[in-house]
Amino acid sequence: MKSFRSETLAAAVGMKPWRRWGMLLLCAALVQGMYLAASAATYTMGYPLDDAWIHQTFARSLAQRGEWAFLPGTVSGGSTSPLWTLLLVPGQFAARAAFAWTQLLGGLCLFLTGWMGQRWYDRLQQTEGGPGVGIPWVGLFLILEWHLTWAAGSGMETLLYAGLILGVFAGLTCTEPKWVWLGAAVGVGVWIRPDAVTLLGPVGLVLIGMGGLRSRMPRRILNVGAGFGGAFGLYLVFNLLTAGSIWPNTFYAKQAEYASLLAQPYVGRLLQMAAMPWVGAGLLVLPGAAYALVGWKRRRWVVLAGLTWWLGYTGLYAWRLPVVYQHARYLIPAMPVIWTASCWGLGALGRQMGARFAKFSLVRFAWGALTAGVLLGFVVLGARSYAEDVAIIETEMVDTALWIQANTEEDALIAVHDIGAVGYFSERRILDLAGLVTPELIPFLRDEERLRTYLDEQQADYLVVFPDWYENLENGKAIVYRSQGIYAPKAGGENMTVYRWR
Repeated sequence: MKSFRSETLAAAVGMKPWRRWGMLLLCAALVQGMYLAASAATYTMGYPLDDAWIHQTFARSLAQRGEWAFLPGTVSGGSTSPLWTLLLVPGQFAARAAFAWTQLLGGLCLFLTGWMGQRWYDRLQQTEGGPGVGIPWVGLFLILEWHLTWAAGSGMETLLYAGLILGVFAGLTCTEPKWVWLGAAVGVGVWIRPDAVTLLGPVGLVLIGMGGLRSRMPRRILNVGAGFGGAFGLYLVFNLLTAGSIWPNTFYAKQAEYASLLAQPYVGRLLQMAAMPWVGAGLLVLPGAAYALVGWKRRRWVVLAGLTWWLGYTGLYAWRLPVVYQHARYLIPAMPVIWTASCWGLGALGRQMGARFAKFSLVRFAWGALTAGVLLGFVVLGARSYAEDVAIIETEMVDTALWIQANTEEDALIAVHDIGAVGYFSERRILDLAGLVTPELIPFLRDEERLRTYLDEQQADYLVVFPDWYENLENGKAIVYRSQGIYAPKAGGENMTVYRWR
């Protein structure tokens, strides 16, 4: 069997390929436009994450000064996604174009995720002799799923990574995958997020599970290694030059920052994180995941590889970084894998039941209509959540950063926990209390006594934090500014505050 071409299935039902992909592209543009309009109507357009401003600051430094730096003149490994930062650079060359360029990239990555998910689904269909797909339902499901649409407007690399992951699984579904290109894809993925190295697991599982002539096995392994090794080797060198270690600063800083969460039982952490993809329409395709897992032998190794990888990926985060804030954004890139496999399993289950029960088509129609209704309902709820998240960042981080720029000394040293907007707008020297660009703080991020001593030694001028983040660090320090945002308190948080340190 030759590798599957989407044109074959599309032609079988009379729908040209360009119309299928055009449908996905139009849907991505419309739903992202809806989210941006919702944020503009609520407060203003912006990013729902402060970390997006970190990428913008690195991109601006590269565009304006040719430096890989967050602070001028200081090379830093604070960018988790070097490839995403590079893609943001063109937006820095035109006045006020950075936001529009970033949103364009986000929309294209949303389309990419839907496209690659549909390709993987189509290839699974052909492998099992299922019917061709005219309307790209799975791609539309992924594009409309609220976690992914939220991520498209976040200014982050999330969906570039998700699209690459689905592309790897689509490539693994071919009768004889192109192993060197799959290895290269995993290597490039590490430049998007370092945890992409985990994709070597499903690649290896499918490689071994395919069987065939034993004489082919060494060559397959060598091809994967050659493709992966080049890109990954350059990545390690890059980190050594910028961060002084083989992994970026964020790899260590985030784990140190949330180490206290590891005191919770592991099983509880795992169950909490594993439940995240099912908040929304994903819950209605969950039976498909169970069916796909039970009958994986009939679906070749790639389905088992996808399900196993998703569970292992979730388990790794539950082990080292068990955070579910901001809609479990660290897990969002893995969610399309379980959803696509679930959609395939649900379709296969439906065909099997339809062959046994004549009236099952009514049940299938009703289930599909319910899924579509829930999907669209969460599009609206997700847009509201996105708008509120943007409003919080704009009224807390951005507002405070602009106050610092206008009201502090030009040579002031600012100690701040959320560095993104402050670094981008304030143009001040910064001590990063999260350790991303001040890695020497990582060993004692949560030790407030050592932090106080460190800030005194560095002669910090101001401390910028949310008051509830530390227990005693700001005690005895005078408040010189507190944001007046209404959105953070409505969400149960506090206003960002600027303290005079010395």
